[in-house]
Amino acid sequence: MRRFVCIHGHFYQPPRENPWTREVEREPSAAPYHDWNERIASECYGPNSASPLVGGDGKIVEMVNNYSKISFDFGPTLLHWIESHYSELHARIIEADRESATAFSGHGSAIAQVYNHMIMPLASPADRRTQTRWGIGDFQRRFGRYPEGVWLPETAVDTDTLEVLAEEGIKFTILSPRQALAIRREGDGGWTDVSGGKIDTRRAYRYRLPSKQQISLFFYDDTISTSIAFGDLLSDGVRMSRALLERFSEEESPQMVNVASDGETYGHHHRNGHVSLARSIWEVQKSGSASMANYGLFLSLAPPTYEVRLAEPSAWSCAHGVERWRSNCGCGSEIKKGYNQEWRAPLRRSLDWLRDGLKEVYTTEGKLVFDDEGAVLADLGGSGIGTGRGPQEYVRNHVRRTADATEIKKGMDLAGLAECSALMFASCAWFWEDISRPETRQMLRYAARGIELARQVSGKDLEPDFSRMLGQAVPNDPSFKSGPGLFRQLVESGRSA
Repeated sequence: MRRFVCIHGHFYQPPRENPWTREVEREPSAAPYHDWNERIASECYGPNSASPLVGGDGKIVEMVNNYSKISFDFGPTLLHWIESHYSELHARIIEADRESATAFSGHGSAIAQVYNHMIMPLASPADRRTQTRWGIGDFQRRFGRYPEGVWLPETAVDTDTLEVLAEEGIKFTILSPRQALAIRREGDGGWTDVSGGKIDTRRAYRYRLPSKQQISLFFYDDTISTSIAFGDLLSDGVRMSRALLERFSEEESPQMVNVASDGETYGHHHRNGHVSLARSIWEVQKSGSASMANYGLFLSLAPPTYEVRLAEPSAWSCAHGVERWRSNCGCGSEIKKGYNQEWRAPLRRSLDWLRDGLKEVYTTEGKLVFDDEGAVLADLGGSGIGTGRGPQEYVRNHVRRTADATEIKKGMDLAGLAECSALMFASCAWFWEDISRPETRQMLRYAARGIELARQVSGKDLEPDFSRMLGQAVPNDPSFKSGPGLFRQLVESGRSA
């Protein structure tokens, strides 16, 4: 078989836990469920682990675990919540990866995600490495193997980000076709323009890095992916399978039609989408003209023979590079007429400043309690950080042998400070139309908790300067006023968001 189909689901929800209690508070908009995590788990995450496969006669053929048939990534912070609240579902997700490895010649279908949906081209060099290592560490702890691929939030990419992935041993990532600029067959001199989404998405490409390393890149089929996510293609699994099978070319070389969308598409955004997904996979498998595959399997069968150049920095969800997460680029203005996003730049500047301040506190105080504060930070992702238990045993194993109970507590606070410093950069803080959105307020709660922990461990108060900087943002919502009090107003309103 030389024709393959790969369906990728990016399963992610922003962290919703109260930073002080580590519990998700009631969200009335998710009624009749307690919160949106619970609602989406009921509509999507759970059903995809045990979906009815409905045949042409309307009868259930069997129950299938969709995760074992597709390629997928789960945000680590979301999997923390699933593990804590739906342990059986968590186990079925892990088992699906094992089943897929058996079906796909040793290549598990799960890939990692950088830890908490940070826009990597806008991250500091240290944060790029930390986010990657935490995501890999969490993946290893759960799935018991090293990931072959990593999903980049919003597919936001640049060369520095790919350097980090390659240095950490990652083989591939997945991008939008509109992020490709030019290609050439390896060994040829001239480049062919493929900007505007003209790249052939049915093969893998090699990206050669300045460090002499390389990484493989896949570009998803934008036409079908968009029809699945935002159109009505998912309403009929048979029609979806036909759309996938019709995308092959007449070439004899190995090719893989691959699509990618939010995993929540299959059951949450589209009711019963998991049922259509199961039927579509079944139809592809019994067509005789193509087989289901994942990226790792295809890469092993058909290594890249073409190189690619990228538009950078770029992301699938912003037509202006990565400006959606730092400027009033126009993306998001369509959500609410008359609103602007001038608040994005002050939010980015203030959080960047706070990140540097928190890092200084962590480094200075960490030297007093840890044997190697840098190593502690790098490996924190695999320690169970983010769970209700916290990385308690991990910290105990890394504090100095002479540490007393007070110093162990300080080590725990420093780990929590590092976690908050990461979580406050989740991409959704900038994505929407106003700084007053619940997503931004939630990220600022992590900032507030990080400031509090820094004050506790060092006596240094970062809040006055941070509040002054954030106060330069002007909310569109008239109930929120710019100025030094904006930070506290947003945080306090976020307690009941």
